[in-house]
Formats: sequence, structure tokens, C-alpha cells
Amino acid sequence: MEKKISLEDKFFVAGSTGMAGGAICRILRKHNYGNIKNNGNIFTPTRKELNLLDKKMVEDWFEYHSPDVVILAAGKVGGIMANSTNPTEFLLENINIQTNVIETAWKSGVKRLLFLGSSCIYPKLSKQPIKEEYLLKGELETTNEAYAIAKISGIKLCESLKKQYGFDALSLMPTNLYGPGDNYHPNDSHVMASFIRRFVEAAKVSKEYVTCWGSGSPLREFLHVDDLGEAVVFALENWDLEDNNCPKDDKGEKLYHLNVGTGKDISIKKLAEIISLLTGFKGSITWDKTKPDGTKQKLLDVSKLQNLGWKPNITLEKGIKETISIYKESYKIN
Repeated sequence: MEKKISLEDKFFVAGSTGMAGGAICRILRKHNYGNIKNNGNIFTPTRKELNLLDKKMVEDWFEYHSPDVVILAAGKVGGIMANSTNPTEFLLENINIQTNVIETAWKSGVKRLLFLGSSCIYPKLSKQPIKEEYLLKGELETTNEAYAIAKISGIKLCESLKKQYGFDALSLMPTNLYGPGDNYHPNDSHVMASFIRRFVEAAKVSKEYVTCWGSGSPLREFLHVDDLGEAVVFALENWDLEDNNCPKDDKGEKLYHLNVGTGKDISIKKLAEIISLLTGFKGSITWDKTKPDGTKQKLLDVSKLQNLGWKPNITLEKGIKETISIYKESYKIN
């Protein structure tokens, strides 16, 4: 089958300074995309150079640069605390960024667009593992409802444009991500980055204990961000919505969004223990059960994308070891 993208294409990676966007750029270059020797290019404008919340600025940028392929990895992200305390910003900023980029890409004649969603789009009480068709089949987890609603609107915009106008827009739903470029802010980070920061710092000063949120019982799935980058490139090359063998749901209907993950989960308690061990922390771990756990389990059914031929390659322990090393190097921690 002929690849859906070519080495001569000009790529626009929206959100290239973020963890996911940075990994996607790395993997594109690894596969020789964006090489000027092939007349290719990868546009990675900073927020100062291109404010995605400014529709006129986005339209002018597209008119000037004329990208062939758009990968939308930009958005406002954060952990439970950030989502719970700033729902307005999570809803408004994500919807505006998505709408500006997707609508402008469509009107500009972009040949392929890939939108990155999130596994939090699914109902909080979904059957496990979570299939793509469970979308909109129940209420959302309240701690990240605003973010989830914004992402669902992006998925449905891509789907609508494909169905109504034939615009070649795909959506991928990654599970929890970690790796190079993660956010280690004390209040706004996700669980993996939060644990790495806390346990590395605790080990450095020989703290007696580290306190973690919740009970530690929820189960979570984690995907190294470079594996996500590989999945994005694979989907752009191989996922053809016009092919009779394209992924379908249980009713035989075509799927316009696919899950990306490992298909394996781990308890938050076990994750903390692994990170504690790999950082050399010698103290104890306590759990603050007055803090929320979030969804009890969130394991994705990743069979659809894997049936197309993609699979992750970085094991959890290897990925955590590498991420701890990168964190220590970045923050000058010996």
C-alpha cells in the first residue's frame, strides 16, 4: 500500500514545544521526514511566533507557509489539581486552539490532519479495557470533565469534516504519557512526572517519607512519549479511512478515532514503589486518602491500531529509568 504521506511533505506540528509535540518532531526526523534534501520541512513555530488562540494569525500563517500535513498536539494540559481548579481555561483554550487549527487546515486544503485527544474522553465507568465505541456512552470523570469535553469536540469536528466534506482528518487517543519534555511543576504535573520529581528530591536530601495523593489503588496505563511519536507517524502513513479494511467498531461502522497505549496497566501504589526504587529513595511512602483518586481504572483497548501493524517498543521500567536520568540531568541533580 502506498504511504499516505511523503518525504516531500511540509509538516506543521502544533504544540512542538510540548512533550508530545517534541517527540513527534523527533520521530518524524528519525523517519527522514522534514529533510530539506527531499524538499521536506517541519514547521515548529513557538507560541510567540504563532498564537493558536488568534484565529487571524493562524489563517495568515497557513496562507504563508502552506503546510501539507498538520499534527495538532497543542493544548492546555495539567493534572487533577489544575483541571479541578481551572475548568474554564481548560475548556475555552483547548476548544479555541482546536477550532482555529482544524478549521483553517480544512479551508487551506491540507491533505492530512491528525488530532491528538486523550484517554480521559471516555466515561469514568467504562468497561475495561476501553474500546473506541464507548465514547459518549456515560458521564465523564468530574476532575477533568472540562478538558475531556474540549477534546471530544475536537474529535467530533474532525469526524464531521471527514463525513461531510471528505477532509482527511484522523484522531488518536493516547493513554497517560511520560518521558522527555514532561512538566514537573509541583501543582500542574501528571502523576508520573510528579512522582519522579518528588522521589528524586526526597532521595537527594534523605527524607524519611514521601506523601502521595489518594489511596494508591487506581490502575493506570503509561506510554512513553516516543512510542506515541511512532504511533503518529505510523497512523499518518498507514491509516486510510477510505480503505475497506480500515478499523471499525463492533457494529461494523468506520472508526474516526483510535486508541494508543500499551494495553497494560499498573497500580499507582506499584508505580510509586518502582520510582522509589529506581531513584534510590530509602524512606517510606505514605498515602493521603483525603485527596481524590480519580477514575479507578483506565485501560485502553489498543487492538484496533495494533491490528493495523503498530505496537509500542519501550518497556515501562526502561522508560522510567531513562526519564529519571533526563530529569536529573535537566535539573542538575547528582
